[in-house]
Amino acid sequence: MVIGLLKEPSFDTRSSLLPEHIAILKKMNVELWMEHGAGEKSFAADDKYAEAGAKLTNRAEVLQHADVMLSINPLTDEDVNAVKGKVLIGFFQSLMNAAKIEKWAQQQHTVFSMDMLPRTTRAQSMDVLSSQANIAGYKAVLLAANTYPKYFPMFMTAAGSIAPAKMLILGAGVAGLQAIATGKRLGAVIEVFDTRPAVKEEVMSLGAKFVEVEGAADASKAGGYAVEQTEEFLQRQKAKIAESVAKADIIITTAQIPGKKAPILITKEMIAAMKNGSVIIDLAAVTGGNTDYTKNDETVVVNGVSIIGNSSLPNSMPSDASKLYGKNILNFLQLIVTKEGSLHLNFEDDLVKGTCVAHDGVITNERVKGMIAG
Repeated sequence: MVIGLLKEPSFDTRSSLLPEHIAILKKMNVELWMEHGAGEKSFAADDKYAEAGAKLTNRAEVLQHADVMLSINPLTDEDVNAVKGKVLIGFFQSLMNAAKIEKWAQQQHTVFSMDMLPRTTRAQSMDVLSSQANIAGYKAVLLAANTYPKYFPMFMTAAGSIAPAKMLILGAGVAGLQAIATGKRLGAVIEVFDTRPAVKEEVMSLGAKFVEVEGAADASKAGGYAVEQTEEFLQRQKAKIAESVAKADIIITTAQIPGKKAPILITKEMIAAMKNGSVIIDLAAVTGGNTDYTKNDETVVVNGVSIIGNSSLPNSMPSDASKLYGKNILNFLQLIVTKEGSLHLNFEDDLVKGTCVAHDGVITNERVKGMIAG
């Protein structure tokens, strides 16, 4: 069996696999065919892939000869229409790209969208959302530190004392928790909001204060993803957040709901009450953002407050982002590739079934179907 590695679009610096991953593919008895330059932006040169055993060729050849295609971003319509009956694996954001998935299904492609992976204990080693969010949380704090016009830590000097920066983090998922850890290392004082009371212990163990809002909807059956909240809860949450926003120097927002526009957590009125020079890093920018002013891939300055919309921070660390993503993919491949190196799609496996969004000419995921019907 042949696995194909495609070069990502110009805006993405990552690669689905690095040369170090090829040894594992060999043990799985599969070949790797790759498009020239697929790893160059991840600081992995073609010759390193060749030395590890990959066959380098052009994109058309990879598309024609590979049984399984690896691409973090959605393939182009031209790519998908050029071949039929392939297995496509990537971070396709299928709830946002449901129309694309429908076209791919019509071409008889089997599509595994890694963002749909059930978030269970068994799935942790394949969880691309978590591995990339970890990087985003880390880089968000560094970006904030570079933008904020003051120190993060407290300093007591002969010239006077500097108070520590006050950081507010909205959302204690993987990105939020890493942001807490990084912010603490830099000396910030941190408050955290999350609708899930279960994360309070993790937040406090990292040295942050957990701000509780009672009456949150139960997210325990949502597979680790966020859920929509009642209007009553949102109003209580808004009031609590407003108190913390007014005191904050740095805010990092991470709140997203799969398939829906990101909730507005920081309003124009809240931003108007913030201190001049404060910084907001909005990691939910790609789905609309958590503030009224967020624009994806842009910095907006309002009343001296910098609002940075950036949902692609993993691209700023392409080497490690690719290393982690590649290991996630290798672990998933072991679910669908036999020891003899042949393809075996076991849809009795909840991880295989949950991640698959198209097979046998139809969309197989009900949530993706719902996005098209809607």
